Amino acid sequence: MRQERQRPFCTSEPRVFVVDDDRSVRTRLANLLAREDYAVELFANAEEYLVRVPHSGPACIVLEVQLPGLDGLGLQRQLTEEGRMEQIVFITRHSDMSIGIGAMKRGAVDFLPKPFGDDELLAAVALALERSAEVAESRARLAKLTPREFEIFQLVIAGLVNKEIGVTLRTIKTHRGRVMQKLGVLSVAELVWLAQKAGVAPRAALH
Repeated sequence: MRQERQRPFCTSEPRVFVVDDDRSVRTRLANLLAREDYAVELFANAEEYLVRVPHSGPACIVLEVQLPGLDGLGLQRQLTEEGRMEQIVFITRHSDMSIGIGAMKRGAVDFLPKPFGDDELLAAVALALERSAEVAESRARLAKLTPREFEIFQLVIAGLVNKEIGVTLRTIKTHRGRVMQKLGVLSVAELVWLAQKAGVAPRAALH
């Protein structure tokens, strides 16, 4: 049995966080995930999780909806507002599909009423880590851009053509070409897809 609040020895490895106020659930999930060679950390509530320094690698939160204090949906909203990379698999003691549908519209990977099967949980965790890795990879690619290039990137994904972006046409074409070259893409559609995976919003106009 792994100790709770185990600290990472490698910040880039995939990691699963279990946030549930039921100790027996935390223990069961820790054992299940450890058998699949996942690095696991356990938390009894959302506030305790938020104290932890954000993990820099792919991350999945197996998150109980009904928690004391800040509930699971509140934690999801806060992490989204902060632009965090964790992907959430909700688990819940009460089956309420309207809550589940809302949570998944806001980006949750899955919503599993208890009791759920081991295979069901493991499949959701694997998908969550895959999505989180895509976010990390996309943001790493965007980090290659200069501030000016990133600004042009946001304007292009907003659907603005060169003459609508401003400055001189030659300058915009140059920046746009550099952006696409650095990111290794050939079309605006690929830029939009990259932005969606990275969680980057378009920008309407230059100030």
